[in-house]
Amino acid sequence: MDVFEIREIVSENISDELQQIGFDDGYRFIAAKKFRYKNLKIYNLNPAQANIIKQTALTVGADCATHRDVITGNIETSNVILGGSYSQLEKISEKLKCQPFNLKILGEVIENHLSRKKQETKLAGILNVTPDSFSDGGKYFAPYKAKKHLMQLINEGADMIDIGAESTRPYSDPVTPEIQMKRLRPILEFIQNENINIPISIDTRSSEVAEFALSIGANIINDVSGLDYDPNIANIVAKYNAGIIIQHSQGNPQNMQNMPMYNNVVEDIWLNLKSKAEYAKSLGIKNIIIDPGIGFGKTRENNFEILDRIEEFYSLNLPVMVGVSRKTLLGIKGSDNELKDTLSASISYPLMQKKVDYLRVHNVKLHKQLLKLV
Repeated sequence: MDVFEIREIVSENISDELQQIGFDDGYRFIAAKKFRYKNLKIYNLNPAQANIIKQTALTVGADCATHRDVITGNIETSNVILGGSYSQLEKISEKLKCQPFNLKILGEVIENHLSRKKQETKLAGILNVTPDSFSDGGKYFAPYKAKKHLMQLINEGADMIDIGAESTRPYSDPVTPEIQMKRLRPILEFIQNENINIPISIDTRSSEVAEFALSIGANIINDVSGLDYDPNIANIVAKYNAGIIIQHSQGNPQNMQNMPMYNNVVEDIWLNLKSKAEYAKSLGIKNIIIDPGIGFGKTRENNFEILDRIEEFYSLNLPVMVGVSRKTLLGIKGSDNELKDTLSASISYPLMQKKVDYLRVHNVKLHKQLLKLV
């Protein structure tokens, strides 16, 4: 009896594998597209659009799933799942450009989606100037300690510094804008006086704090409420032509971990972030980063599903930030930050391989070394 040996190949490595078996090198990169597969979900198509896409997919040997009533026209709209190799999807894209019902635009969107390149992951170093942080318990609350740690994060290779003056851990109480500004002033004035040239993000839900910080040198506002807590915060960001990190959160710190519920956790968050980003763009905000909000109104299972499917958020065509550093999903209670950092890095590694745009981390040195390995 013959013995056949079979090894599964990760599609991203297919070009190297083709070279290894002696495939024609001049055709290798083109052929690789036939072995790389992608599934795309397209929303709210009318029956005519859905039928054309399905028939177009069949002509190139790809697959397209629609609502069962699309064929009879007894439905107003249908979502569609289009699946195929990169080569097939490129052909579908070209064919759709010749079709009516605005499908030319869809063809161009698919083409852009397939050609998008991802850059190496950047690190946002976390600096908490709070007395009650879940991760460092006020270790950098004193201004002189905050300044020292800021310089340490920069020297270790942080690409951005995210400064928070309000703990938003589960069941924490809000901190008034006045107290936040009092905590932030010394470190922001230090950054300004020392001409420190690195993007500075302020972790706040308050438009008052946002305006204060942006007026003295901050560049980005990180709103963990996703623009829900203070509706004016996006207007302030637009006023200063600043950047914004829109994080998804279900509920607020006082109630977000009380039985969070989703129909489809990734899709629900994707749609929410898409809507928020479109609103921010309508105000003229150009620098937008999205964050699915690990630990903010999610179960442990929700968190790991989001991490496993993080690449689905790339289709929003915006930089994606993820924060897992020292969070409760690691399953570690107490203050063993060395162990937490090690486990955080183990989760960060596959995210780096998937080239997530930003990781928000406490231990920059460890993650910078990990990036070199990746």
